[in-house]
Amino acid sequence: MATTSAPAGAKRVPGRAAWSRPRGGAVGVGVVRYLVLIAFLVVFLLPFLWIWSSAFKTSIEIARDPFALPSALRWENLQRAWTVGRFDRYIWNSVIYCTAIVAGVVALSCLAGYALALLPLPRRNAILVLFLLGLMVPFQSVMIPLYYLLRDIHLLETYWAFIVPGIALRLPFGIFLMRGFFRGLPPELADAARLDGANEWAVFRQVMLPLATPGLATLVVFQFMFTWNQFLMPLVFVQRDELRPVSLGTMFFFGRYTADRGMIAAGVTIAMLPVVLLYLVLQRRFIEGITAGALKT
Repeated sequence: MATTSAPAGAKRVPGRAAWSRPRGGAVGVGVVRYLVLIAFLVVFLLPFLWIWSSAFKTSIEIARDPFALPSALRWENLQRAWTVGRFDRYIWNSVIYCTAIVAGVVALSCLAGYALALLPLPRRNAILVLFLLGLMVPFQSVMIPLYYLLRDIHLLETYWAFIVPGIALRLPFGIFLMRGFFRGLPPELADAARLDGANEWAVFRQVMLPLATPGLATLVVFQFMFTWNQFLMPLVFVQRDELRPVSLGTMFFFGRYTADRGMIAAGVTIAMLPVVLLYLVLQRRFIEGITAGALKT
């Protein structure tokens, strides 16, 4: 009986008599995929590189060629933006706002999320729906009533005028996020701790909360970015210059203190650095939280 030889370069599948050629199309698809990803990366990084390079150039260099590299690194742009533009005060105000709002949202979201996920509360699904209704209410719709409420309780023109509404408006998202994390944890661990004599607070603090670390990191990053970049709320509730966060300081920096575009780019660079550094520090935990199904209901 005549036998057929396998074609050169063909690959034989064990257990089969048929011969198959290597698929070169998969390599082409992989190359195209990487090219598309590289294109998206360039589009994403180009604004950052443009701002960061402009921070070390003069206005004349920026006008001549906005995308060219600086002829010399002019660190005095950052120094003058920090002192003349009062970014030292604006950064400090933003740190105060972010610390208070993130701490309040994280603490209350963890407690409420744990209760709604694992405790036998009556009508807990109805309570969750009431919290989630807060996600449907835009700030613009409650801005004017909030203004008069803060005025009547004498909180306007203070740090609390931004902190208290900031915590209240971000709680629905935080509760929804942490409830999903706690629901994803094995309840047998909590039951075992209760059998060992631990009370509910010890179960929450020593067993379940450490397991929800990726969710905490995700919530911290989201809340920090929201608070740091918040513009409309402090614009309405905080009018005094010494209480303004860095988002408002960046807006008033242009035209009020300088028209030097190099200094403006330096101020924007200073404003964005804390968010970038926080993400780099919590990047691994943040990605774990996103991929762990944190938004599972």
